[in-house]
Amino acid sequence: MSDNNQSDTAITDLHLADKPQIFRTLRNIDLNLLTIFEAVYVHKGIVNAAKILNLTPSAISQSIQKLRSIFPDPLFIRKGQGVTPTTYATHLHEYVSQGLESILGALDLTGSYDKQRTITIGTSPSIGALVIPTIYEAIRTHSPQLLLRNIPVIDAEAQLSQFQTDLIIDNQHYSSRTIQNHLLFSDRIELVCRQHHPSLNAPVTDEKLSRVDHTLLMVEGQNFSSLHQRIQELFPERQISFSSYNIFTIASLIANSDLLGIMPTRFFELFSACWPLKRLPCPSLNSEQVEFSLHYNKLSLRDPVLSNVIDIIRQAF
Repeated sequence: MSDNNQSDTAITDLHLADKPQIFRTLRNIDLNLLTIFEAVYVHKGIVNAAKILNLTPSAISQSIQKLRSIFPDPLFIRKGQGVTPTTYATHLHEYVSQGLESILGALDLTGSYDKQRTITIGTSPSIGALVIPTIYEAIRTHSPQLLLRNIPVIDAEAQLSQFQTDLIIDNQHYSSRTIQNHLLFSDRIELVCRQHHPSLNAPVTDEKLSRVDHTLLMVEGQNFSSLHQRIQELFPERQISFSSYNIFTIASLIANSDLLGIMPTRFFELFSACWPLKRLPCPSLNSEQVEFSLHYNKLSLRDPVLSNVIDIIRQAF
């Protein structure tokens, strides 16, 4: 659904870029005149439109005269105490009303306009697989008019400070004063192996762990660096024979080899539904925690729609 929206936007942008006369034409039209046109059309009279827009009937009449000089049609014909639109005005109304509704939707400052809006959430693929289903269900329940778009996290601080994404969910802490964060949940760390792994037959010991090859998840960030350091202190003799930035790859490899791996509990529960994985009890490792937090630009709280989405996500976890 999001991909379609991106494609439609790209096509529209290309269409406009190929026709620069569109911008020249619009430059010569006071868009306020279209608002007045709609008011006269909907309220069927200059006096009624003047009351709605808090203008004088004379100002409305002058605006209609300006529109008549732009369009090849009188637009409105006097009829009794009011006016009746011409067929050209009826045709014009169909397009102008749609355009004004789209503008109102884009400029929804109160969060009350019942139109679709896209909320962009940045995650890694693995964290997205973990949290997006819960977020989607919560938002569909409370704000079904909203659309969700999930994008990768490339430079979180830049993406949030420059409003390239609305929200980011990851394991990091950011020093920028413009970024606010809320802890969604903490997860303990699991030692994981394949089903029927020989290590399942006896208690885990440091000596046993030193004789088995391990995987290593490579993730940038101060939080993970300190966690890796603590794990290294717990298992100084651990032998790493495979490393990857992708936890999906690690889970698949563990399920198809005698390698051991370390991952948060929620990831283990997610992956064990796809691959035959088992956890190895390891109290010293299980006491370690990984935090998953929601990040956003502090200025986003001025947007009632986004502020509501933040509350929905926090409540969902």
